[in-house]
Amino acid sequence: MILPSKHLPQDRALLTVGGHVLTFLSYPKTVSALWEELNKHETAGLSTTTPRRITYDWFLLALSLLYALGTIELDSGLVARRTA
Repeated sequence: MILPSKHLPQDRALLTVGGHVLTFLSYPKTVSALWEELNKHETAGLSTTTPRRITYDWFLLALSLLYALGTIELDSGLVARRTA
């Protein structure tokens, strides 16, 4: 689930999805704004390197993983990259 495996493609692994989410965090955003921006980008089909469409619960699992790894933080209702 966190890493790709025999039954889980690389673009569906939580680390891949989390890395994709991080590309949208150039500045702090709410969870809903981040979700909407991710969906808008995925439906445009601009790049073949982006993971296929994910569900909201998979998106939240990726956010939880990023938080557990200390990569993001929640401050005043905004998700932001952790600076240090």
